Amino acid sequence: MGFEPPQRLVRALGEMYGDAAAAEWLGRLPALTDEALSGSTQDLSVERVVAPGGRSSLALLVRRSDGTPGVLKIAPPEAAPGCEQAALAHWNGWGAVQLLEPPGALPGDALLLERLHHEVSLRSLPEAKALLEAAGTVRRLWVEPPAGHSFETVAERTGRQAGPMRAVAEAGPELAPLVSAALAARAELVAHSPELLLLHGNFRQSKVLSGERSPWLTVGPEPLVGERAYDLARLVRDRVEDLIASPGGAATARRRIKKLADSLDVDRERLHGWTLFRAVESGTRALTAGRRQDGELILEFAGWL
Repeated sequence: MGFEPPQRLVRALGEMYGDAAAAEWLGRLPALTDEALSGSTQDLSVERVVAPGGRSSLALLVRRSDGTPGVLKIAPPEAAPGCEQAALAHWNGWGAVQLLEPPGALPGDALLLERLHHEVSLRSLPEAKALLEAAGTVRRLWVEPPAGHSFETVAERTGRQAGPMRAVAEAGPELAPLVSAALAARAELVAHSPELLLLHGNFRQSKVLSGERSPWLTVGPEPLVGERAYDLARLVRDRVEDLIASPGGAATARRRIKKLADSLDVDRERLHGWTLFRAVESGTRALTAGRRQDGELILEFAGWL
């Protein structure tokens, strides 16, 4: 089938994997889509491409021959779609979008998912209500990982991220104190991890969508195994642009840490530490990708911590 991939996806893949690698995969995308459609046992018909869509995969609204709506998701191998598939299969719809085809049923690690209301996320709610619903959703995902799983650990993922953070600090010495504090927090946290649970890995308000069988379901996991505080850390800085613009932003951020930690029985200091590390990692990564405004906003938030 012929279509134009959303520009948001084109730009994001170029940032993550380089323009040449992104262009190569995007050039194969129509063939990969046809392969997934023809390989499905569901006799799928395509309605349209979801736009602006996500930053790591193509999503197509499809419909099965019996009229059931779905979403066909196709991601590059670097995005580890097989891991996402394994996590969704393990959750089996509990707090997360449901797989409509079992793992391995579609070629190329394509995913056929139940259709949610992609235009309605928790970001559409007032902040207090959004945080409440987010907490209720993410706690369902924290289960024992499947036996013999191949998910990476929090220590492994954050260890890979440490090198690029140091490189940014060396190139810009003004960031060195913040990066050093984040890396010190990580070292202390991974030395004494209290639990090994299956985590979403990229949980935030925009990853929780309105559904039919449940009011709110999460999508787009980047699953790994570790402690709950790591999974909450990205949620703390949601709507960071509003926090930065608010005169009481720093106090609001600290209240969020306390509120989330207390409501989900997570150690407050560990949540603080992972929030610092993940903010500095995201901020330095944004600077490296040329998204200076995003990077500076996130690093200003990190400085409050």
